[in-house]
Amino acid sequence: MKPGLFPKTHLYLVGLLGLGLCSIVVAKFNETPAPRFTTESALQTLPTPTAADLAQDLQPEAFADLPEPAPATPAAPPLRQVSHTVKPGQSLAKIFQSQGIPARDIALLLDSKPLGPRLKSIFPGHEIRFEFAPDDTLMRLTYTPGPLEHIEFERMGDAFNGAEVMREPERFTNYKKGLIDHSLFIASQRAGLDDALTMRLAQMFQWDIDFVLDIRKGDTFHVVYEELYLQDRFVGYGNILAAEFVNQGQTYQAVLYANEGGDADYYSPQGASMRKAFLRAPVEFSRISSNFNLRRKHPLYKRVMPHRGIDYAAPSGTPILAAGDGRVKVAGRTKPNGNYVVINHGEQYVTKYLHLSRFARNVKSGARVKQGQTIGYVGATGLATAPHLHYEFLVNGVHKNPRTVNLPDAAPIKAPELPRFTEHTASVLKMLDEYKEQPQLALAK
Repeated sequence: MKPGLFPKTHLYLVGLLGLGLCSIVVAKFNETPAPRFTTESALQTLPTPTAADLAQDLQPEAFADLPEPAPATPAAPPLRQVSHTVKPGQSLAKIFQSQGIPARDIALLLDSKPLGPRLKSIFPGHEIRFEFAPDDTLMRLTYTPGPLEHIEFERMGDAFNGAEVMREPERFTNYKKGLIDHSLFIASQRAGLDDALTMRLAQMFQWDIDFVLDIRKGDTFHVVYEELYLQDRFVGYGNILAAEFVNQGQTYQAVLYANEGGDADYYSPQGASMRKAFLRAPVEFSRISSNFNLRRKHPLYKRVMPHRGIDYAAPSGTPILAAGDGRVKVAGRTKPNGNYVVINHGEQYVTKYLHLSRFARNVKSGARVKQGQTIGYVGATGLATAPHLHYEFLVNGVHKNPRTVNLPDAAPIKAPELPRFTEHTASVLKMLDEYKEQPQLALAK
């Protein structure tokens, strides 16, 4: 054997081994691949159920362990709704009677605290919606005194529960001015203000201006106030933010301010309260039929008799207001005075109110009253020739003319609070000044 050569037998074995390996590879590639596992292939392997199997599955005992389904609750029948707008002269009792509601339900509603007593103050234009069960039992009452609130009373057994729902409007600031040539109301209406807002404007300055006797032709006013809107619909007026009134050449300004406790009132730009301890007149927008006069000739006795007060002529039933905070000393009746009220305001001041047609609720001897609270109503009881209020003002037991007596001021803004007051009122006072200057700027151009 030559070096480097393999025996023939060895070469034959290697050749046979190579052919064997090639045949195995070719056979592997020709095999059919096994099917992949799928949900369909798995289901195909399950046996097909017979009719007997299906019948067995539907037997009652197959569901013996399942819970019984709860019976469906029948829907409550809808409540019948009736809406009513309060008309002049209507009382709650009359309205309920017209709807066939028993008087007992009125008592249940009025007794529901704290909102039930609100139903005693219904006024023409207020809305009441009733909701009745099929047997005509009152189930729900909704009282709507205005567009921004309604009170819902819902029957709970043998009682009613009340809930107040308030709607928050959008507030927009507006400005009006007026020139008086006849009266404040005519000037305000011409400027686009309603009578209610005009009354509030007058109340702001009532301690400094007598709107019965002091108003003169040529007086002017400027007012910055809020208008309230719900979904772009005007629903009323908000607060008067600031105002100026020029009366007989004298300028008065007032701005609204709320302290940290949330108590709001009107003050001068310097922080002095617009209030006095007493109202100048205890009836609004009446006329004086007889002034303070210590040498007046009495209309009945036809002789000189001192008239130690002021007579305010007004329609019978006009509200009479407490001139200041105090305690009722007397609420009684005599032949000359008719129904009358005497109020003590501390130890120094006393006010008297004569010829009332009737007293306001809860006004009796010993009761406390607040300034501006209604204490009675104008009448002609006692020695009176026509409906009017006779009003007297005493200082240390001496009668004074209510129109000219110096009235003590209410408390001003306290010194520590003045920086906060200035900060909170500066913007609205600036707005008032800018609005006032607009016509002058237009003329200058």
